[in-house]
Amino acid sequence: MLFLSSRARTDLERWASQGYPHETCGVLVGENLDDAVRVERAVRGRNLAVERARERYELDPGDFVAADLAARAAGRSIVGIWHSHPDHPAEPSETDRAAAWKGWSFLILAVGAAGVGAVRSWRLVRERFEEEELVVESGVAALQGHSAP
Repeated sequence: MLFLSSRARTDLERWASQGYPHETCGVLVGENLDDAVRVERAVRGRNLAVERARERYELDPGDFVAADLAARAAGRSIVGIWHSHPDHPAEPSETDRAAAWKGWSFLILAVGAAGVGAVRSWRLVRERFEEEELVVESGVAALQGHSAP
């Protein structure tokens, strides 16, 4: 299960809509719980796949490192990757699977000219993606169970 703060969801939808018709991407920052992941915030990264940006993303390694350092400084960690699928379903592609890391959540936003449609999260299990339940939390609920950074 993936708990997503409402603030992170709002940011993700805004970035995916602003970036349309190109893929947008970044990282998810939060904490791993016993049987779930809690995402407190999303961080936007640059998509270096400029020539194929309508159908691919390549997260800027510098943006990844900067997000990782900031997360660690706040006592959190990177718990996943997010990206958009312009004019396609929020389902992982074979390219997504080949680049996926076990133990991380992969959140995908389906986006079109009218804005964001489905938002779904996936985890790599035995070389294939399995969808994980996504729960959007209000600001108060997102901070329950741990101290704020």
